[in-house]
Parts: sequence; C-alpha cells; structure tokens
Amino acid sequence: MTKNLTIRKLETIEDIRLIQSMEEEVWGSPAIPIHQTYTASKNGGLVLGAFINDEIIGFSYSFPGFADGKTYLCSHMLGIHPNYQVKGIGKLLKDEQRKLAKEMGYDLITWTFDPLESRNAYLNLQKLSGISQTYLENWYGEMTDGLNKGLPSDRLKVEWWISSERVQENWIPDNIAYARPVTIGQSAQGNPVIEGNLEEIHAEGNGIEIPVPAHIQSIKTNEPELALDWRLKIRAAFQTLFSAGYAVVGLKKSDDGVHYYQFVKRNTIPLTINYIG
Repeated sequence: MTKNLTIRKLETIEDIRLIQSMEEEVWGSPAIPIHQTYTASKNGGLVLGAFINDEIIGFSYSFPGFADGKTYLCSHMLGIHPNYQVKGIGKLLKDEQRKLAKEMGYDLITWTFDPLESRNAYLNLQKLSGISQTYLENWYGEMTDGLNKGLPSDRLKVEWWISSERVQENWIPDNIAYARPVTIGQSAQGNPVIEGNLEEIHAEGNGIEIPVPAHIQSIKTNEPELALDWRLKIRAAFQTLFSAGYAVVGLKKSDDGVHYYQFVKRNTIPLTINYIG
C-alpha cells in the first residue's frame, strides 16, 4: 500500500484542472473539457482525486445516468499515474466512490472496460464484485490512442450493485465445477492461441470458464492478427453466453499465458438491494 495517500472529492475548478494532464498521460488523448467535468460534479456526478503529499496521482470521474426508469451513477474514467499503477490505488478510489455514492442515494454504479484487458477485469469482477451481462460491440468506434488503437473497441458493461449481498459480502459462487469448452495452444512466437471455435460454444451447466490473454498489449505489438482473433472469438463467446442467461462474475488467474473469465447463471447472483449497513 502506498504511504501518505489521501482521497478526496474534487469540487472546484482548480481541483478539476489537476486531472487534465493525467488524462493525457494515461490515455494519450485530449482531456475532457473542464467545464463539462465541473458541471457533472455539481449535478449528481462525483469526481475523486488520490493524492500523495498533495500531488495528484489518480482520479475517478462519474456522472448521473438514467435508463428504464432508474437513476444510477455512470463511472466514466478511472486513471492512475503510470508510476503508481498496480499498487491498489484503483481499488481505493472505487471503494471511496462506492461509499460516497451510497450517501448520495445511488445503489448502482456502471462503467465499461475492454474484456481483453485482464488486469482491469480482475479489479472490476474479482476485487470489487461487479458483474457483467452486457457485451458492447465496437462501442466507441475506431480509437487511435495507444491502449486501444488497432482493434474494434468492444467493451463489457459492469454493474456494481453497491448495496447488494454480492458486493457488501463479496459473494462468490460455491461448489461450482467450471467447464472449459476450449483449450489453449501457442503461436510460433509463443503467444497463447485459442484451439476451438467459440462461435459454436454450448451454453450448458452451472459454470463456464472462457480464456483471455494475460498480456493483450504485447500480442497486439507482436502479432496483431492474433490479437484480432482473440477479440472476435471472445466477442462470440460472451454474446452466446449472455444470450443464454449467464453473467460473468470473476476472473481466475493462471500461469499458462491466459486467465479465465468465470460465468454463472445470472439468476443465481444475489443482487437484491440490502439497505442495512
């Protein structure tokens, strides 16, 4: 854990100005205009900053959303300075976001992430106890920043039911034997390759595990065609399983170059809102 870390709401123009340079450094793209971020923060949104010795090293930005008669908090950005990544700061920002969102009256927070980015998946599903049952195909169109360039911008939509048993008690499925419908081989350059057709996956059983590369950015650099193959096969698997009533609830780490998304029937997940505590 990083020492001397503090997290607080960013509420002034001067506060919000602090995150702009970090947006550009993390994503390599122009920052959101300050007037938009500031306005969202004053109208049901929430902007948080993580600081070490008064120097900002991370932030989150969210704004209110509304769909199907329900209001929720849409968490649009979570960024950590490259020097402070993989130190647990992202989770601390999300924990504070959850706490303040509950005080504001929200019980659902949503956001999206690239399903091929397994590090993000581990945070969102395993550490935060989010779920996903929605696959968004090429959601942002063609993107040109360093992290996203070269592949369709597919995303998973995370649902974080912050007052549910799933989140408050870190509920995980018990006594489930997960089936793995495909096996993993290696390319000539040593990258993992899916052996099997995920377009014809059979959605059977209580639990299913689907592989994802541990290091997609390296594959994009060394074998871009293989990276695209992963994108299209993962897309087919998720769409098939979501249509069959499954949701993804976890990411199991492995040492063979891939990790495994864990799917269960979504009607088995305790998402009932618990207003106690």
